[in-house]
Amino acid sequence: MPRELLLQVTPEIAANESLLKNHLSKQIKVSPQEIQHISILKRSIDARQKAIKINLKVIIYLKGEPFQQTKIELPLYKDVSSAQEVIVVGAGPAGLFAALQLIELGLKPIVIERGKDVRGRRRDLKAINREHIVNEDSNYCFGEGGAGTYSDGKLYTRSKKRGDVTRILELLVAFGASEDILVEAHPHIGTNKLPKIIEDIRNKIREFGGQVLFETRVDDILVKNNEVEGIVTQNGDKIHANKLILATGHSARDIFELLDKKKILIEAKPFALGVRAEHSQELIDSIQYSCDFRGEHLPPAPYSIVKQVNGRGMYSFCMCPGGVIAPCATSPGEVVTNGWSPSKRDQATANSGIVVELKLEDFKPFVKFGALAGMEFQKSIEQKAWYLAGQTQKVPAQRMIDFTQSKVSADIPKTSYVPGTTSVELGQVFPGFLTQIMRQGFQEFGKSMRGYLTNEAILHAPESRTSSPVRIPRDSITLEHLQIKGLYPCGEGAGYAGGIISAAIDGEKCALMIAESLK
Repeated sequence: MPRELLLQVTPEIAANESLLKNHLSKQIKVSPQEIQHISILKRSIDARQKAIKINLKVIIYLKGEPFQQTKIELPLYKDVSSAQEVIVVGAGPAGLFAALQLIELGLKPIVIERGKDVRGRRRDLKAINREHIVNEDSNYCFGEGGAGTYSDGKLYTRSKKRGDVTRILELLVAFGASEDILVEAHPHIGTNKLPKIIEDIRNKIREFGGQVLFETRVDDILVKNNEVEGIVTQNGDKIHANKLILATGHSARDIFELLDKKKILIEAKPFALGVRAEHSQELIDSIQYSCDFRGEHLPPAPYSIVKQVNGRGMYSFCMCPGGVIAPCATSPGEVVTNGWSPSKRDQATANSGIVVELKLEDFKPFVKFGALAGMEFQKSIEQKAWYLAGQTQKVPAQRMIDFTQSKVSADIPKTSYVPGTTSVELGQVFPGFLTQIMRQGFQEFGKSMRGYLTNEAILHAPESRTSSPVRIPRDSITLEHLQIKGLYPCGEGAGYAGGIISAAIDGEKCALMIAESLK
């Protein structure tokens, strides 16, 4: 009978199949030749001690024991070209996985995406990086695959109670992701590999009768007697359906404004805001692995840190080992940062959002905007940063110790942020309470991670699109909007997800509830 084991091994043993087989043979007291196959179920790094270990969960098959290599395959989709139509607004993970689930359930998705397909987006990303030109419909946030396509592809989620994480991971594998994502404790696809996977998902939706419309922005939602009737595009075209999944992402401010204008219920929601900190990856490796050189068998080290400062949480967010910082503005006249890593995480720098949790009371200066108060708070900081940095896509930047001491940095070295930086005292960018918390928080970080607090680290401002500043309320059971029948707020933009996996799960859940309502 196959044997399941939990064990700790050195990085060298974990990386070498022959060494691992020899190690396991001693554990179960058989010769290495008796081991037919080793399946690794889970893998994680334990760097708490100086001698770093790899935690493994494995199943060992001996010769003569039944073993068959299984291939993860897609569900058996059927053609839905003549089926009842459901509008899906947004082609991010929530929208795409909602569309796949609708097809599986025998419904026809019409996916409406304001941005371009993954290939078309690249030209606009080059324009924002090189020419400082922001396309409001095609950028790091808008376009096929949403913000996740070109911002790292992290698949780790703490939201295990929200749904079937394994199902989403297996679907991604079936669409071309490495099976390693089923094994790693913190799975990651990589910005360089995600576009092809997203493209294959789109092709599958179309193959089975669904529609995907690019460069099609929703300018109005048709509602009659508090029931959805369809949408109106920027060209004045009407698309009719009485079921609509609204999965527009956390940066679709025009959609929030549209809902508010139409008096469709929305609520201000707390979020987090701060800076993006960049260190050399070599320094982070030395801190996390307690060594001068990590060696060939350990990946670039990530970090995760949380502190309570003046009653607020200050924490790392979307940490990118071996990655770069990207410009993520969605309108001219603002600057926004985010981070991403390629699949190999082989860049020389590491970066992370370092953000502070906000409270609804922080938005009081913007109370006249009602449910949009948090969004206007967010917007004001992005616009101030744009102005202070020179009114281009350069961002305000400061050396870390200089920031804690309120000193303008005499110089800013070149960072991974391609549009460039301008030396600014970042206290000018943020409200006083936020600046005070961050200054104290970085000093606390330095006590926990010796070497983290250094003037070689560069802070880029702002990191402001951590989550939606608005929640679109829905029934906890039916997932339908509390006021508008047939409207299903979904994913990050609606306030119900926080990353690729949780957004995909939420998209599937909304599709399932629509199918249930049609029975």
